[in-house]
Amino acid sequence: MWISDKWQDYKIIDTSSGEKLERWGSYTLVRPDPQVIWKSERRSPLWQRADAHYKRSKSGGGAWGENRLPESWTVGYRDLTFLIKPMGFKHTGIFPEQAVNWDFCRELIEGAGRPVRVLNLFAYTGGATVACAKAGASVVHVDASRGMVAQAKENARLSGLSEAPIRYIVDDCKKFIEREIRRGNKYDGIIMDPPSYGRGPTGEVWKIEDAIDEFVALTKQVLSDDPIFFLLNSYTTGLSPSTMKYIVDLRLLDTYTGSSVADELGLPVGDGGLALPCGSTVRAVFGKNKDKKRL
Repeated sequence: MWISDKWQDYKIIDTSSGEKLERWGSYTLVRPDPQVIWKSERRSPLWQRADAHYKRSKSGGGAWGENRLPESWTVGYRDLTFLIKPMGFKHTGIFPEQAVNWDFCRELIEGAGRPVRVLNLFAYTGGATVACAKAGASVVHVDASRGMVAQAKENARLSGLSEAPIRYIVDDCKKFIEREIRRGNKYDGIIMDPPSYGRGPTGEVWKIEDAIDEFVALTKQVLSDDPIFFLLNSYTTGLSPSTMKYIVDLRLLDTYTGSSVADELGLPVGDGGLALPCGSTVRAVFGKNKDKKRL
């Protein structure tokens, strides 16, 4: 498991009975988590004093209750700053478990010794975008949600990257890739963080189990002749790390010299050495770069 254990402004304090107790900067939140199937004793008094509690509805969805949060605030990770803004579907604006992937991408970009172009697909609020830009890459950030792209721009500003070479695109990712193929544009690094299910700007349906194999094969066509990395995330429980690795190896490593490793992502819980599983990632590193970076 790759564990994001370098946070100072974020921590999972405890987990129990389908929920996690978290600290985001100065505020504590209780949010549901489907991985928390255990019913351990809730020893922390912060369970009862949390600043906000997102509760599931029996009819579907949910809402923030007991909410004493400001509309937004910021947290830091290394030299990056992110806007935290609780949303109506339990999200806060970043996925903290992805920090270990941000570090992975940054190390490869900083060690490349040449200009690096990165494509971030399903890019959400731009955690990976600002990390790659901070490392010196030029980044194309693509997401179907105008609101998420606006927050990504704000995260770049907060991180001192207002003038960085980041291009923001509001579009369906597949349609964007098809146009990039026609235009002949290429990228040295590709990050893909697709949702389990979603709709594009004009109603296009995305279901990861049905679409991901074809999409990886399509996206391969915008990799440069000397690529550095390809990173694929999934939060879908039905897609194991091994399944995603099989797809990446099948579609990419038949053409490019490299290697891949897949594993779960995790976040530390409290101080007892336990880690909460938070999805999966497959990392492919290509060519001579694979010898420079421990997967």
